Amino acid sequence: MIIAGTAVVSGASRGIGLATSRALAAAGYRVAMLARSADTLAAEARAIGDRALPLVCDATDDRAVDAMLSRVNDAFGGAPTVLVNNAGFFSLAAVDSTTVADFRAAIDVNLVAPFRLVRALLPAMRARRSGHVVTIGSIADHVAFPENAGYAASKFGVRALHEVLRAETRGSGVRATLISPAAVDTSLWDPVNPDERPGFTARREMLRAEAVAAAVMFAVTQPADVNVDELRLSGA
Repeated sequence: MIIAGTAVVSGASRGIGLATSRALAAAGYRVAMLARSADTLAAEARAIGDRALPLVCDATDDRAVDAMLSRVNDAFGGAPTVLVNNAGFFSLAAVDSTTVADFRAAIDVNLVAPFRLVRALLPAMRARRSGHVVTIGSIADHVAFPENAGYAASKFGVRALHEVLRAETRGSGVRATLISPAAVDTSLWDPVNPDERPGFTARREMLRAEAVAAAVMFAVTQPADVNVDELRLSGA
C-alpha cells in the first residue's frame, strides 16, 4: 500500500469531513477520522478501508484531544502531513433568542477546537518544515446573515485564526489554507428545513460535500512551494 501522507480530519463521520476523509484515503493518505459518534464513525471507517483510523474524540474536551493526539503520534510516527479542521456546530436564532449555551458551543466547536488542534500539532510541523493546516470556513466567515450570531462569530474568528497562522508560517514549510463554501447540503440543515424557509437556499441548490472535499484535495496536492491561501466556493 503506497502512503501519500497522513491526515487528521475532524468531524469525519458525516458531511464535509466524511467526504474529505474518503478523498484523502483514495489519494493514498492514511486518515485519522475524528468524531464523537462512535458507531457511525466506525462504520464509515470500515467502508473506507485500511487507510482509515477511526478515533472517537470530542474536540472540545482537553483530555480527549490529548488522548487522541497520543494515538495519532503512535499510529503515524509523528504529526500528520495534513490537518483538516472541519468539525462544526450550527444553530439559528436571533441574537436576543440565542442562548448563552448555544453561543458558547459555537465558539468552542468552531473556533476553540481548531485552535487546540493547531496549537498541538504546529510545533512538530515547524520542526519538520512541512505540514498543511486546512480550515473549513464558510460564507459566514465574511458575510453576516440574520440568526447567525454564534455561527458567524465563530467563523469570523476562525478566519482570523487562519490569517494569523498564515502570517506566522509563511516561509516555514508549513502551509495554511482557508476554504469558505456557500451553503453545503449536509445533515446540519436537517433541523432547519431550509426548503420551507423564505430566503434560504434550497437543499437541491446547495453545494455537495464532495465539492468541498475536492477543494481540499486541490490545496493539499499543490507543489510544496505553493500555498493556496484561500478558496471561496459558490454554486455555478
